[in-house]
Amino acid sequence: MSTPTGDEPGGDQQEGDHTVDRTKNTFAGDAWVNFKRWNLKAVRNPFVLVVSLAQPIIFLVLFTEVFGNVAGQAVGEGLPGISYETYLVPAITIQVALAAAVTSGIGLVNDIENGMFEKVLVSPMNRTAIFVGKTAAEVFRIAVQVSIILGLGVLLGADVKSGLVGAAGIVAVGVLFSLWFVALSNSVAIITRDQESTIIAANLLQFPLLFLSSAFLPLSTLPGWIQTFARLNPVTYGVDAARSLMLDQDVMTVIELSYFGGTLDGVVPGIAVLAVLDLALGGVAVFLLARASSSDVQ
Repeated sequence: MSTPTGDEPGGDQQEGDHTVDRTKNTFAGDAWVNFKRWNLKAVRNPFVLVVSLAQPIIFLVLFTEVFGNVAGQAVGEGLPGISYETYLVPAITIQVALAAAVTSGIGLVNDIENGMFEKVLVSPMNRTAIFVGKTAAEVFRIAVQVSIILGLGVLLGADVKSGLVGAAGIVAVGVLFSLWFVALSNSVAIITRDQESTIIAANLLQFPLLFLSSAFLPLSTLPGWIQTFARLNPVTYGVDAARSLMLDQDVMTVIELSYFGGTLDGVVPGIAVLAVLDLALGGVAVFLLARASSSDVQ
C-alpha cells in the first residue's frame, strides 16, 4: 500500500519543517474561523453597523414623539393602560433585526467582488460551516443591536412588563426573526453577485413588510386588504411574539391558541412560524452556497 503524498487528497503537505494536515479541518473549527473573520470585518467597518441602527432609532423617536398621541388612542382602545412607547418598542426591535440582516448579503457581495469568496470556496473548509460561522457572527451583532434598541425604548418610557426574562426573550425573538432575512439576503447576493442589486432587493422588501403588518398599529384598525397581507407577513409573527413578551399577555393577532395560557399563547405560534421559515430559507441559502464554485465567481 502506497503512502499518501502531499499532492494527494488526504495527504500531508510538507512546508519546510512543518507538516500541514488537511484532514484536521472540523465543522466547528471552520465555523469558528468564519465567525471571527466576519466579526473582525464588522469592527473594521463600523459604519454599516451604525447605519443599520440609525434608521430604527429615528423611527422610534419620531413615531413616539410625532404620532404617539394619535396612535396611542388606537392602541388604548384594544389594550387599555398600555402606552404607545411600550406598544412600539417590540416593532422597532424587529425592524432593527430586519435592517441588520440586510447587511449580511452586502458583506457577501463585497467578498465576491474582492475575490475573497473565491478563495474561501477553493479552501478545504466545509461550505455549510462557512455559512454557519458567517450567520453566527451576524446573529451576535443583531442581538447586541436589538438589546440597544430595547434599552433605549425603556429610557424613552417603555415598560417591559415581563421583566428581564421577557427582555431576553424579545432579543431571542429578534434573532430568530432575523435568520430568515439573513438567508434571503445571502441568497440574493449569491444569485446577483452585485451590491446594488442586493441593496435594492432588500429595501424593496423591507418597508412593505414593516408597514403592511401589525408593527405600528393594531391589525383591527388597518384596512381589510392590509389585514389579509399582514396574516401572511413574517413581520406580524415576529412583532406579535415580541409584543406578547413585552406586555406579558397574549396579543397574537393571526393565530388563536389557548393551549399554554397567557403570554406563551402569543409567543409560541410566532416562534413556530419563524422557525419553519428560517429552516426553509436557510436550506435554500446553504444549497446555493454549496452550488457555488470558483468558476462561477468572477
